[in-house]
Amino acid sequence: MIIELRILSESPLQDPEDMTEVYDFDREIDRRDTSSTKWRKYQDRDILPMWVADSDFAVAPAIQQALIDRAAHPIFGYTDVPEKLIGIIVDRMKRLYDWEIEPSWLIFLPGVVGALHCACRSIGEVGDDVFTPAVVYPNIKQVPELSSRQNRQIPMTTVDGRMTIDLEWLQDHPAKKGQLLILCNPQNPGGAVYRESELLQLVEIAEQQDLILCSDEIHCELILDPGKRHIPISSIDMDIARRSITLMAPSKTFNLAGLGFSFAIVPDRKLRTGMLRARKGIVSYNGMMGYAAAEAAYEFGDEWNRQQCAYLALNRDYLLQQLNSIDGIYAGPVEATYLAWIDVSQLALADPPGFFEAAGVGMSPGHEFGDNGWMRFNFACPHERVVKAVERIREAVDATV
Repeated sequence: MIIELRILSESPLQDPEDMTEVYDFDREIDRRDTSSTKWRKYQDRDILPMWVADSDFAVAPAIQQALIDRAAHPIFGYTDVPEKLIGIIVDRMKRLYDWEIEPSWLIFLPGVVGALHCACRSIGEVGDDVFTPAVVYPNIKQVPELSSRQNRQIPMTTVDGRMTIDLEWLQDHPAKKGQLLILCNPQNPGGAVYRESELLQLVEIAEQQDLILCSDEIHCELILDPGKRHIPISSIDMDIARRSITLMAPSKTFNLAGLGFSFAIVPDRKLRTGMLRARKGIVSYNGMMGYAAAEAAYEFGDEWNRQQCAYLALNRDYLLQQLNSIDGIYAGPVEATYLAWIDVSQLALADPPGFFEAAGVGMSPGHEFGDNGWMRFNFACPHERVVKAVERIREAVDATV
């Protein structure tokens, strides 16, 4: 599947306007001898790995070149945050979201998961409630328990296939003042992009109940529908910004998860101090390769990502069309991310993950996210692999009839 786009390439060595290039997302890259978490799970088994959220696309050439250039210097000591990277992030927030942030608001961490735990441990007290979506990325579910808090799950609501937290339930179940709410926007799994009206309603509830928000926005640049846009909740106004922690990273967008780089945007000094105190002595500082990759991604990777999102949208459209033609399976709309949330409850399977693995398709089990009747499918891979996975799923389901 070739996307016929004549566009601008990006390279740290040339002005992007000096050349044209189409990036090849059809390319099959063998990861089996790279200690890849994704591929080692099913090593030596005929099971397609469609589970953990990293992609099988080669990174943008500018990123690879930046890492090569940094590796050419023979010393790899402790590294401070590059001033240039700070400026790039500040400019990026303004350009993408019309959000003016201060450099002092940034906290750099090696991953969003660690940042979630720092946020939780810096807010409230042991035994407090932490509101989390009832269906969400498993690491978010673990945050309250590992921080000696109580996980208070917000039920999900689904309208036209879009799964979001139930804001009416949240309105009717007030929290003790100063409690934490963790938002996942875009939603993982499910891929919903929160609308401005939904965020405004959440802002109103947060202010009424004196909630602190920690918003995991790691998939914010993987918007697959041209008509949709990501809105950082902290960008709405300074009142909500003062009670918010926003978490972002280039890891999902630019396939850099193995390099350990993320950042928190924390406008309020008290919240920022708490985050820094919570990480002290526990969470390590970022490495130089993460800085180099992030700088190259944010400076030169936009066109690469535009093409990636177009390719992912075609994968998504094919996947949803095909899955929804199989009796007993339903896949709702995916507005963002490369993760389809698939309802297999009508198949009445005793062991959904095992059933699909026996068919040769390894997906993420729904019970890890909060619903055993669902599976999560990662379609960030060459199109032919998606085709093959669908064929295997169809054949296995048809054989049960």
